[in-house]
Amino acid sequence: MSVYEKLLEYIRTYPGGIAWRIKKHCHIIEQHLNPEEEILFIFCGQKTLSLLDIFSTCVVAITNKRLMVAKKRVLWGYTFLSITPDMYNDLTVREGVIWGRITIDTIKELIHISKISKKALSRIETEITEYMIREKQKYIQEEE
Repeated sequence: MSVYEKLLEYIRTYPGGIAWRIKKHCHIIEQHLNPEEEILFIFCGQKTLSLLDIFSTCVVAITNKRLMVAKKRVLWGYTFLSITPDMYNDLTVREGVIWGRITIDTIKELIHISKISKKALSRIETEITEYMIREKQKYIQEEE
């Protein structure tokens, strides 16, 4: 199943979020997938805090190695973030009147993904948190 098909499955399961040009954003994720990397969960939203900005769509993928955030720019270029478990600090979930928002706290920055379907918030939180707990436990065991 392609990255785009997995994202469409998420959108069908959790309708109501705002996302544009998702096929282009999924292509960026595919470009950066390593040979033995597989997507465990994928979702989309707006990488902004602004209520009026609906043109900052990004795709977030949890793989068996890292968290990936991809955004294809309208004219040329793209933005890609790779968050490994050792860079991850915390996750904040906020539910608003219409949409929800998650904030991923890393060592370097805060990443805000907004205009997400409220129904998807608990699933996204569970997927990210459980993945990071599992991976951080692996790091702890390797150090011992």
